[in-house]
Amino acid sequence: MTPSKHTIDLSSAAWRKSSHSDGGNGCVEVADGYTGFMPVRDSKTPSGPAIIFPANSWSTFISNIVNE
Repeated sequence: MTPSKHTIDLSSAAWRKSSHSDGGNGCVEVADGYTGFMPVRDSKTPSGPAIIFPANSWSTFISNIVNE
């Protein structure tokens, strides 16, 4: 299976850090409000690339972290 590339405009994304963040720049940020996917980026490089996860995969990932 060949991966496909799509362009997603994140220029108006409202990025947020976890409430468990220490307030520093070594955090993961997410942008809510996108149907079907979750953009994730490194707060140290906000102008850098974002990783786009399918929403259900992101939810599963977070559930597994919370349940650890």
